[in-house]
Amino acid sequence: MDEEQVGRDGFAFEGNWRGYAPIAFTNLALTIVTLGFYRFWATTRTRRYLWANTRFIDDQLEWTGTGKELFVGFLMVLVLVGIPFMFIQFGAQALILQGRAGLAGILTFAAVLIIYYMVGLARFRALRYRLSRTWWHGIRGGSDDQGFGYGLSYIWKSGVGMLAAGLMIPWSLMSLWNERWNKMSFGPHMFEAAAEHGPTMKRFLLFYLFPFILFAVMGIFFVVAGPGLMRNSGGNPNALSFGGMVMAIGFVVLTYTLLGLIAVAFYAKFFRVAVDGVSMAGLNFHFYAKTREWLMLFLGDIALVIATLGIGAIFLQYRHWKFFITHLGVTGEIYTEDLTQSQTRTASHGEGLLDAFDVGAF
Repeated sequence: MDEEQVGRDGFAFEGNWRGYAPIAFTNLALTIVTLGFYRFWATTRTRRYLWANTRFIDDQLEWTGTGKELFVGFLMVLVLVGIPFMFIQFGAQALILQGRAGLAGILTFAAVLIIYYMVGLARFRALRYRLSRTWWHGIRGGSDDQGFGYGLSYIWKSGVGMLAAGLMIPWSLMSLWNERWNKMSFGPHMFEAAAEHGPTMKRFLLFYLFPFILFAVMGIFFVVAGPGLMRNSGGNPNALSFGGMVMAIGFVVLTYTLLGLIAVAFYAKFFRVAVDGVSMAGLNFHFYAKTREWLMLFLGDIALVIATLGIGAIFLQYRHWKFFITHLGVTGEIYTEDLTQSQTRTASHGEGLLDAFDVGAF
């Protein structure tokens, strides 16, 4: 059929944890036996299962990446990034010992800029690599852009994000998301990303202002109730009573708990708005998970890892991919007669930078 109407359920995940379990446990055993060396091939086996059980409209995805590519990427980072940073670190220490603190500060600042650049490059190239190894109907994605310009954008946009005491962070995050996806393609079609940061500002302001509000409220409380919580102890008239210490600990726990919940709420809104702003050749992408679903995912991860004494961590990648695909949707019309193979170049190595800086591609 030349034209096909696509509804919300354009994506579906058809796997289950029982089918994935043999792969997960085999990967764990081989990774332990090889002292971690097998993890590159373990990642490849995992992705082949996840992609093969992911359906987009009328066909499953296919992962064509290899463990060798990921290993080569790791070696490249080790040589191109790891060794130079060792020299920078020891060089800065040597300069300080020689009394050249100013020069050491310049070198350290340059190292920070390089790290920011590499993180941006890692995000871009990881997404580029994953799209180039994702096939559907024999068609793959990718990008002709190498990502070097994006690394520079990551530096200055992250810097702008910190202006006005960090209030520009939502703009920075959304602008970088749009720039990254606008340089990607699938088949002959370019992605278009035009998400606005405005809809995320309310939740960001809640996250931003919450600590100030909470500390102000607690400050007033301790001013009013403080005298009753203090007692003389060992000559220290300012020692807190047992009840006061419990309240202080409770205050810290409450602060971090509520701040974490608000952070999840902001990220849920950000990701939903960001994905909703992506389109390609008449298809509009959507993400339907709200804060409650994200919280259930994270709490489930924590419970799984704790209940299994850490072994359950081998299922986290499966859980996260299933969550992503289950809540991912697409609407619009797809013209199958226009689908041809991508002419973009493919990367010859994997996600070494991504692993090195521990950042996510999406």
